[in-house]
Amino acid sequence: MLVVACPGQGAQSPGMLAPWLELPAFADAIGRAAQVTGLDLVAHGTTSDADTIRDTAVAQPLLVASALASLRAVLDLTADAPLGAAIAGSVDVAAGHSVGELAAAAVAGVLTDDEALALVTVRGAAMARAAAVTPTGMAAVLGGDPAEVLAALDAHGLVPANVNGGGQVVAAGTLDAIAAFAAAPPTRARVIALQVAGAFHTEHMAPAVAELRDAAAGLAPRQPALRLLTNRDGSVVPDGAAALDLIVAQVANPVRWDLCQEQLLSLGVTGLLEVAPGGVLTGLARRTLPGIETVAVKTPADLDAARDLVRRHAGTSTLASTQEQSS
Repeated sequence: MLVVACPGQGAQSPGMLAPWLELPAFADAIGRAAQVTGLDLVAHGTTSDADTIRDTAVAQPLLVASALASLRAVLDLTADAPLGAAIAGSVDVAAGHSVGELAAAAVAGVLTDDEALALVTVRGAAMARAAAVTPTGMAAVLGGDPAEVLAALDAHGLVPANVNGGGQVVAAGTLDAIAAFAAAPPTRARVIALQVAGAFHTEHMAPAVAELRDAAAGLAPRQPALRLLTNRDGSVVPDGAAALDLIVAQVANPVRWDLCQEQLLSLGVTGLLEVAPGGVLTGLARRTLPGIETVAVKTPADLDAARDLVRRHAGTSTLASTQEQSS
């Protein structure tokens, strides 16, 4: 059983699309995504510097476009070929971390590529505006006793915005609170400031939720063609409308990737394919998902390994069994 995992913000890096754009089908997909988003994704994926692509309004559309285009490259699909039902025999589960949930929704057929790209463009810009209101940020907390870490975060007025599993929690809140927490971390815990523009997945993002909800109101989400997990609690979403509601609410609520990974084990997933720019979620999986084979798609050089993983692990479930196990 195969899961396609779509990475979240922070996975981007300067020049990450340069080798990919040598593939005509990938270049076509990025060109179409650029038209939908109104952003020069080719420039942002090749020549833009780290500060430019750290901008939330740029990073989020770039990541969703990269994820979808690279999956198409793995499966030899053109930019016009629909996902969802078209790949249900090749992919069993879709899951995305934070903004990666929008890419995963397109993988599962809940949204079209264009719908996901249009929505992520609104999401990124709205979150950037919300982040500009108050100086906030995020920091990764590695190690330490989980209960002590959570208690210390609460004492500093911080939120565990991402609970990623493998002893990794991402704290979010005001910059002053993060600095105070980092100055006196819990025993055996290491705190690393993240290069993001705000306290994502907290109440600071409430204005962005309202904007995203308005943008989503005009969409007609479809029934998932394969299992689609939610960041809220790792459960399998029951229908397209619920998936879209959860994606909107997720902007101001914690990402429970730890529970998504537990669900993958429960479902019996045997292979994890992390689409471009892969690496982060594969690293977490290797620490927390024993026995699950992983491939991270970083460059076209990874396509053969990705296709081999698909051949050996995909197509072992049906939509009917999906609905049974989510009930």
